[in-house]
Amino acid sequence: MKKSLIVLMTTLVLAVPVQSMAAIYEVKALENSTSGGVGASVLPFTVGDLFTVSVNPLDLWNAGPLPRWSNADGLAGPLYATGAADTNGDNPGQVAGTLIGQAFVNWTQGGLTAPYGTLVGKWGNSANFFAIGTNYAGSALDTSLNLYYFDSNNGDNTGSIMADVNVTAVPEPETYALMLGGLGLMGFVARRRRNNQA
Repeated sequence: MKKSLIVLMTTLVLAVPVQSMAAIYEVKALENSTSGGVGASVLPFTVGDLFTVSVNPLDLWNAGPLPRWSNADGLAGPLYATGAADTNGDNPGQVAGTLIGQAFVNWTQGGLTAPYGTLVGKWGNSANFFAIGTNYAGSALDTSLNLYYFDSNNGDNTGSIMADVNVTAVPEPETYALMLGGLGLMGFVARRRRNNQA
């Protein structure tokens, strides 16, 4: 009886519904800049939700004249033209092998120091940014998230990247409390039934 009750309890814990949401957002280097732009708003969160953000490393945007093209990891090293448009159609228009991006000094803003051109986020009304880059996983600190192009001057920015955001809602503690209360009641009834049969 104990073994079947443990199996039942484990099954019920694993059966707690977990909701997932996914959406793709275009983040523009000019309009969504940390300097003079407005963040691209991401689907609503519940504090504690687990989420990931991923951007194809071949998706490019830029901070002005060559060599200032980068992916969502920012101007952190050399980047060479492939001779084709990037994954969402932006194209630096250069022959394959041409240096189109290189490391610059880092920029500091809103409590973050990171390469120019990094995809960054900001929670709710917070004044602080955090680096996202091409891959990020974390938990929601607020109910709203905005995505930005990290830089000091958006006047000559062009291009955009596509950010794939996936959110997994973590069940509320109340859900587990109700379930455990129900399991306790089931255990009590089973034990009482067994004692009455003896």
